Amino acid sequence: MKRISFVLLLVLIQSTAFAQINFLEKDYSLLENRYYDNSGLVQTEPENSDNERQEYPAPKSVLFKSLMIPGWGQIVNRQAWKVPIVYGVFAGIGFYTYTLHQDYTDYRAAFYNAERGAETDFKFGPTPERLEFLNNNELLNTRNSLRNQRDFMFVVMALAYGLNGLDAYVFAHMRSFDVSDDLSMNSTIRPTLIANASPGISLSFSLQPNK
Repeated sequence: MKRISFVLLLVLIQSTAFAQINFLEKDYSLLENRYYDNSGLVQTEPENSDNERQEYPAPKSVLFKSLMIPGWGQIVNRQAWKVPIVYGVFAGIGFYTYTLHQDYTDYRAAFYNAERGAETDFKFGPTPERLEFLNNNELLNTRNSLRNQRDFMFVVMALAYGLNGLDAYVFAHMRSFDVSDDLSMNSTIRPTLIANASPGISLSFSLQPNK
């Protein structure tokens, strides 16, 4: 009877030890799998960040591209529909500036020839027929006005060029903002200390997408 009890005790000890070994091996495998899972997550994070960089380019890079070639920044921002507008504005300003310059040269020639009279050397060309019957004061005032308007259009062209880059730069900043319709606003009220360590209340708001 004692021998049978001793044998049963040995079998029980062996089975308990085997179970513990199996349990430790299973735990070790879980830890090993968890380690590899964490390693995989760590490796995928840079890929996600790279994708974000590709999806949302650096605003300064977009600004420089738009200043080098107008419209390039809008293409990088995936707003190619703005490119015809940009060049349409440039073309309109350029054509109007050219028209003002042509009128200015006509009035300049007419005023120069009128001042010289018969002794004119036609330094700026002949007088256009439509300006032959205007007096010297009208020719002078119109010439000066056209010159000022033409010079101002150069400033307008420079402003349009700068707005082209500013538009691309601002939109590159705004692209990463969540402007979807499923945004919700959460408010938080909590006690705080204000001036002179007096008790007060702070109110904060946060926007986050609905889940």
